[in-house]
Amino acid sequence: MAVQLSSPAGLMPAPYHHVSVATGSRLVHVAGQVARDGDGRAMAYGDLAGQVAGALRNVGRAPAGAGATFADVAQLRFYVARWEPEMMADLMAGIEAVLGDLALPQPLPPSSLIGVDRLYEPDVLVEVEATAVVE
Repeated sequence: MAVQLSSPAGLMPAPYHHVSVATGSRLVHVAGQVARDGDGRAMAYGDLAGQVAGALRNVGRAPAGAGATFADVAQLRFYVARWEPEMMADLMAGIEAVLGDLALPQPLPPSSLIGVDRLYEPDVLVEVEATAVVE
């Protein structure tokens, strides 16, 4: 495997690993993915959990073209519009909804959650970027 995940002692508990060590030779950057189907139609309007699940499904499709899977993901970045701490349960519900289908590692790779005022369209609640490394 090109990516090894770990969480050194002394760091706060989190639903993700704190560290990824990548040793592969190809770096795969996945542009921000949102909950849109292959025709660009919005999915899960107004539903953060549903949009997280849809965006993660698209993140899973994107690196496959470069021969990568979620096992190769070294980092995830979640951008959430109008973020409030109370939204964490919905964000986690969206992740949990696709854990098995996408073979997401548990805990997740190192992840960042970034609250933003808005994303590129008013109905988009979350955008997810990924970086993967393959041999």
